Amino acid sequence: MLSDVDALFLARIQFGFTVAFHIIFPAFSIGLASYLAVLEGLWLATGRQVFLDLFKYWVKIFAVAFAMGVVSGLVMSYQFGTNWSVFSDKAGPVLGPLMAYEVLSAFFLEAGFLGVMLFGMSKVGPRLHFLATLAVAAGTFFSAFWILSVNSWMQTPQGHALNEKGQFVPQDWWAIVFNPSFPFRLVHMVLAAYLTTALVVGAVGAWHLLRDRKAAVGGPHEGARTMFSMAMWMAALVAPIQIAAGDAHGLNTLEHQPAKVMAMEGHFESHPAGAPLVLFGWPNEETRRVDYALQIPKLSSLILKHDPDAPLKGLDTVPRENWPPVPVVFWSFRVMVGLGFLILALGLFSLYARLRGQLYEWASLHRFALLMGPAGFVAVLAGWITTEVGRQPFTIYGLLRTAQSVSPLSAPAVAGSLTAFVLIYFAVFSMGVIYILKLMSKPPHYGEPGVETGAPIRTAGITPAPAVHPDRTLQPAE
Repeated sequence: MLSDVDALFLARIQFGFTVAFHIIFPAFSIGLASYLAVLEGLWLATGRQVFLDLFKYWVKIFAVAFAMGVVSGLVMSYQFGTNWSVFSDKAGPVLGPLMAYEVLSAFFLEAGFLGVMLFGMSKVGPRLHFLATLAVAAGTFFSAFWILSVNSWMQTPQGHALNEKGQFVPQDWWAIVFNPSFPFRLVHMVLAAYLTTALVVGAVGAWHLLRDRKAAVGGPHEGARTMFSMAMWMAALVAPIQIAAGDAHGLNTLEHQPAKVMAMEGHFESHPAGAPLVLFGWPNEETRRVDYALQIPKLSSLILKHDPDAPLKGLDTVPRENWPPVPVVFWSFRVMVGLGFLILALGLFSLYARLRGQLYEWASLHRFALLMGPAGFVAVLAGWITTEVGRQPFTIYGLLRTAQSVSPLSAPAVAGSLTAFVLIYFAVFSMGVIYILKLMSKPPHYGEPGVETGAPIRTAGITPAPAVHPDRTLQPAE
């Protein structure tokens, strides 16, 4: 059955599947860690119980999402050795230290203070606990910093040389870490994480406002109103910044990865006197045109060059073997951009409702926010697909092809591990997501309990039976 299936194709599917599962959890935990720091900081500054209640409400959700993100991330690292050993050999001298820096400076920081954040509020005092929360939030940011530096170097490699074995070896670490696309990618991804979290928080608040209309007018429902208001502020203020950051990132991509932008825009042909913006259509790689195209003349040149008559090159200037999969990149880019403008619309809608004094009363706004709850995750996935598929057919852009990076494995071997991943991931992570949704389905209450801190059960070593239960001691024979 697998005689006609390529091991390279299966290895790419496997990595794409695992990274799609993984990326949604860091995107959520990066934003949620910062949100928790804001909530605890506001509680310390104002003394308002609602901020402490929301902190205890969301910290339980953070703990589950963080754990799933760690587990899914570990699996991805193993694939570098199993499915992509040639890539690991070639790029290891550059990427290996960067990954180690992520573990040493980010993961250790998160793991070291996570226990204090989850269980230590009554043990270390509020100010020291707040420091632990800040450390966890900083750790999630540093993790994004190093991982995006790794990925950005694969997109825009510099600061390296090739040794006699054909390996990429570092020459200038500053140039490697701060490669040309890294600042744009870091800003774009971190803002995406904040917006993703804001949409989830807003959807949970909207859900409880819709379920109990009393929550809109007062009473013991201050938590739902507060979280909804904070989330809408984030959507209204950050969405325009994210669109501007995305535009800057696109201009950087045009400079360093023009073929990716050509695929995003659906430009099979060069346009010497201004390129149209193709809104929708179906890219046809065989005929080298966009079928059923709905386009606006010269708008693409205006966006990318800030001049409607500026010339733009097309894929006809790129060798066919170096094209990325155009339909995938074309549509994933439109999904990301479309959701970005919907997030902006939600933020503007909330501002209008706030000015009218109807932020907690307008059911149409709450339904819109509820529908937009998963939009951040979809937008992150669409953006990641645009970035990674648009880099093809290279793992290191312009230097190392994906076909040259795969391990010498047979298709059945890769198919077996892929099948195992699919079954286990859907079983395990589905249960985790269901549990998170169950936590979200309950509204935050006054005096919200935090993470349960019951004493652990001893499972190894000598159990001090008298301390556990006096009746369990052995009595001497009479």
